[in-house]
Amino acid sequence: MRQVNQYRLLILIAGALLYFPFLGQAPLFDWDEINFAESAREMLLTGDYFRVHINFRPFWEKPPLFFWMQSASMWAFGINEYAARFPNAVFGIINLLMLFEIGCKMRSERFGLLMAAFMGASFLPFVYFKSGIIDPVFNTFIFAGVWNMAKTARAFGTRKAGRFAIFSGIFIGLAILTKGPVALLLAMLTAFFYWAFNRFRPFVKIRHLLLTVVTRKMLTTVSKNQASFTYCG
Repeated sequence: MRQVNQYRLLILIAGALLYFPFLGQAPLFDWDEINFAESAREMLLTGDYFRVHINFRPFWEKPPLFFWMQSASMWAFGINEYAARFPNAVFGIINLLMLFEIGCKMRSERFGLLMAAFMGASFLPFVYFKSGIIDPVFNTFIFAGVWNMAKTARAFGTRKAGRFAIFSGIFIGLAILTKGPVALLLAMLTAFFYWAFNRFRPFVKIRHLLLTVVTRKMLTTVSKNQASFTYCG
């Protein structure tokens, strides 16, 4: 256990050295980076954290979770490029740790380290985790939701399945709050293909499925003054 904690600390330090330096050196270069940072800035200025705006006009394309993260970062570090990209850098470290934990459970600590190392050495994730776009956060939540869905299937018929179903619902709900209903579509397609691959044999009990659905629904029913959110991916 002590060695596992040392590995976690090592990954944490390596991730911080990999993703945090020079975050604010380059200007915001992408349409999404610019507009998302502007939406977060306007949240701070208006104090309206439940409606996303661009140029102080409603922006219905995305839900608010990612902009909450950017706003919190701007509150802490100021309104600048570093703050706009900071949440993704944090999620880069979370991804490395998550892959390590999954690798440990699948095979061994060494396998977990290799999974984290390959992610850290990959060019495209490196670029994404040093950007200010939504996808790294969205992908993390989707991956965590599907992983817990798989754990629910593997624990079929046991008490653990209910706990995994709740976690799956939480992460899928967070993904919907990050990028919209496309998250639910991806989760449903994954579950369907898994079901079909296993020749349509049951892999989840109805009550566990309901736990996932109810948990996801509770998270996505975010409202203020009875304002509801319906977004496209």
